Amino acid sequence: MVPALLPVPFPKMAALLGRRLAPRLAAAPRHIHCGAARPAVGKWRAQQGLAPSSAGYGPLRDLPDWSFVDGRPAPLWKGQTRRRQEDEAFARRVAMLDQEMERGLQRWQVQQQEAKQSKRQNQLQPKGAALRRGSPPQ
Repeated sequence: MVPALLPVPFPKMAALLGRRLAPRLAAAPRHIHCGAARPAVGKWRAQQGLAPSSAGYGPLRDLPDWSFVDGRPAPLWKGQTRRRQEDEAFARRVAMLDQEMERGLQRWQVQQQEAKQSKRQNQLQPKGAALRRGSPPQ
């Protein structure tokens, strides 16, 4: 047998409690700041060599969740295909910039060699009698 619920004068109690707490709640600060936890977690993850958020790079994001029984991989999700395309574009850009750097370094080295040669050619030459005798310049 379930005991009958007795009527509780809840509205009356709430009103009394509200009157007692109202001045205290009005004086209490109402702002709660919860923003420090997220950067702290991101900082910790960066110190550990992980992505700043759990949605960042890594096997949990990049590898498939399942595969077929016969060993075939699962089809890629839209996000995985997009990330692969972004990664390929990034790799192509890195390779292109590396080639540009190599060409720039080679060009700079050629310019340095040409500058040395032009300095040698523009040095003072012996003149007059010293040139006729074939003596080295002093």
